[in-house]
Amino acid sequence: MIALLTIAVTIFLAELGDKTQLATVLFAADGSRNPWLVFIASSLALVASSGIAVLLGATAERYLTMVPLKLIAGLGFALIGLIMIVGHFREAV
Repeated sequence: MIALLTIAVTIFLAELGDKTQLATVLFAADGSRNPWLVFIASSLALVASSGIAVLLGATAERYLTMVPLKLIAGLGFALIGLIMIVGHFREAV
């Protein structure tokens, strides 16, 4: 149960304010679309993308047991953050 809550809270916090959520807000703000349709479509899209991520992660774990995946993921996030920081300062100049 703790693992379920940890995963759910982590994903929930990671999704807050990301481009997917912003796109959902924009679709819902369009008065010509039913808000329930936007909710169902965005939920299905998130479930599908999460399913693909789980399949890829399970496959990677099976075939890449010697590779430190958490380290690689952490370095990837750090690299993306560094690129965003550099981009911010380049735009400011």
